[in-house]
Amino acid sequence: MIFGENKLVIAIFIGGFAGIMCGWLFGPKMLAIAWIGDLFLDALKMMIIPLIVGAVISGVTSLGDIRKLGKVGGITLLYYASTTACAVLIGLIMVNVIQPGDGINYQTEAISESISNRDNINLTELVRSLISPNIISAASNTQLLPIIVFCLLFGAALTTLGKNKTTIINFFDALNEAMMKLVMWIMVFAPLGIFCLVAGQFGKVGGGTAIKSELIAVGSYFFTVILGLTCHFLLLFIILIIFSKRGREYLFKLLRALLTAFGTASSSATLPLTMKCALEAGIDKRSVKFVLPIGATINMDGTALYESVAVMFIAQTYGISMGMEQQVIIFITATLAAIGAAGIPQAGLVTMLIVLNAVNLPAEGIGLILAVDWLLDRFRTTVNVWGDSVGVAIVETYLPTETASRNG
Repeated sequence: MIFGENKLVIAIFIGGFAGIMCGWLFGPKMLAIAWIGDLFLDALKMMIIPLIVGAVISGVTSLGDIRKLGKVGGITLLYYASTTACAVLIGLIMVNVIQPGDGINYQTEAISESISNRDNINLTELVRSLISPNIISAASNTQLLPIIVFCLLFGAALTTLGKNKTTIINFFDALNEAMMKLVMWIMVFAPLGIFCLVAGQFGKVGGGTAIKSELIAVGSYFFTVILGLTCHFLLLFIILIIFSKRGREYLFKLLRALLTAFGTASSSATLPLTMKCALEAGIDKRSVKFVLPIGATINMDGTALYESVAVMFIAQTYGISMGMEQQVIIFITATLAAIGAAGIPQAGLVTMLIVLNAVNLPAEGIGLILAVDWLLDRFRTTVNVWGDSVGVAIVETYLPTETASRNG
């Protein structure tokens, strides 16, 4: 790679910080360079489908016996479900203690058509989204859940073919390695891309003056979400230390991915780099290829926490009391809805409708948080990616040892 690992981390940090400062100071003028950031983001997104196909199929076949897939998969899903539930619980505790919406009556903003048109979304849709009747169409629309389900089944089927499987397994192994190489090339442009993405987004909302007024209007809510995300980030770090052999150095190894997650606000777009960083940190390739693609699709700790805080904030603002029964409903639905959140910017706004409908709150309440959602989205995406990264380190400790030699 042209940049050393540490140099690239520093360059990405400088790019993101410079983007914030330029966007704050120069505002709408930064829109002139936003297209460069979009180009960088599109380049990362271009990697997603072939990377997932190669990584998941290669990861499943590397486990060997199909029964081991069930064990590793069960541990993976248990980790994701547990940490997502913890995130929601932290959010509910924070919002009940701080009460950011009490005594406040904001003017709601208009909800975009892409969000309001999804008012009939429900949990049945999320289950049905696991299977697509047209896998090519799912790939073209970056619908990752059916892609992953297909690859899991395809990889499992390959393990039952005997000697005939070698050639095709080698193909997917090589595909995965080629995609990793492409990611290395794209990341050379990460500092510039993240600078333009961040500066362009700050410019889109009007620069420092506009952002300052937005933060003043919903500052208590913003603080509650950030505090909750920070607590969950630290909880994940503690889990990492307790249940894996990794520690502080692992966090430093993942900094490139975390900074890119903040810059892109997309856990799916960050997936190629997350996988690369995990491999460089010494994580077993079988765990990386199996766990991270699934995590980037269904493990949304930051989104789950944000949804629980946002729904309670909306209720407080409207003066609607949420008792224990309603909060249990919020806990369950926010946990499940986060699983269905796509790894794209502000996808949590769509799935939040599930939670609002579950406790009979008006969908228009989303307008209360739109002003700062784009900024919070970057923080919760960073937590989402960190949750995936901790998960892959933990699952690594439960991998079967007898196939450890096949690590490609």
